[in-house]
Amino acid sequence: MKAIAVRRGSDEPEVLEKPRPEPQRGEALIRILRVGVDGTDHEVLCGAHGGFPEGDDHMVLGHEAVGVVADSNGTGLRDGTLVAPTVRRKPNGEINEYFRRGEPDMAPAGDYVERGIVGAHGFMAEYITSPAEYLVPVPEAIGRDGVFVEPASITAKALEHASATREPFQWDPETACVLGNGSLGLLTLWKLTQSHDRTYCVGRRDRPDPTIDLIERIGGTYVDSRETPVDEIPGAHERMDLIFEATGYAPHAVQTVHALAPNGVGVLEGIPDSWEFEIDGGELHNELVLHNKCLIGTVNSHVSHFETAIDTLAAAPSWLLDELVTTVATPDDVAPAFVDDDQQIKAVVEFAER
Repeated sequence: MKAIAVRRGSDEPEVLEKPRPEPQRGEALIRILRVGVDGTDHEVLCGAHGGFPEGDDHMVLGHEAVGVVADSNGTGLRDGTLVAPTVRRKPNGEINEYFRRGEPDMAPAGDYVERGIVGAHGFMAEYITSPAEYLVPVPEAIGRDGVFVEPASITAKALEHASATREPFQWDPETACVLGNGSLGLLTLWKLTQSHDRTYCVGRRDRPDPTIDLIERIGGTYVDSRETPVDEIPGAHERMDLIFEATGYAPHAVQTVHALAPNGVGVLEGIPDSWEFEIDGGELHNELVLHNKCLIGTVNSHVSHFETAIDTLAAAPSWLLDELVTTVATPDDVAPAFVDDDQQIKAVVEFAER
């Protein structure tokens, strides 16, 4: 079968021929339909994030996938069922407290491997195997758009955790801002427009630009951070009850605090490189304490978040998911899926139509 991988010492995706995997007890064989490419994949390719499976000279890429059960192998799944696989797996196959309690997404580094990211082969292949417990059924109506389940699950977890921090008191958020106008940011923006009166999305693009067009069609206001830095948004627009950061731009963590309204919450999703810069620590501390602000970080997701993501995709307009996909590549010509320019919103590699 064909698989898209990166070899040690390389920073380019490569098509490999690999044996079709055989499902072990408790595993199902999945025929992959589509696999998404995101910023994490680019970081894995250049060696900035993740790591190879122990003892292997390559790693199959991809952690956003939708496929069809080709062989249920006695797992209780039905052949032909659409599924989206979660990403984290037990390290060395050994269970730990996080997996035991069904919260692998809360495990610290070293207590998990991630398919296609760190320590385990990914989903960018014609076939994969997976334990059934990590396969989330996807309704037929969603179909190939199931490739968005994993990224939408990241949003689901982030918003769940943000809301949880505000549970002790009455919190009625009206404004929300997304930092980052990639596919995750745009999908999150649409989700937030369903629950907030006014939404904003921050980017660094000049018009005309397809992401700015989508921001405005969704109903958000575009903010160019070159003209209006995040901490100046309150003066130019208004304070934000919720901020979702998806840029990996380290100063945004500090700027988020200053852009929040009293009782607001900021959620950090990006993973920046090491970056030293000067801040007023006292002012930051006072903003958090005196105005009851909250700043949290969250990464990965699990089954319940995948299920929430499926509900989100079922409610999303079809035009949005169609517009987000700007490149559909094939295993025989995969290079276009890894182009990273201003015209690319979401690229997918399609292995089969159904």
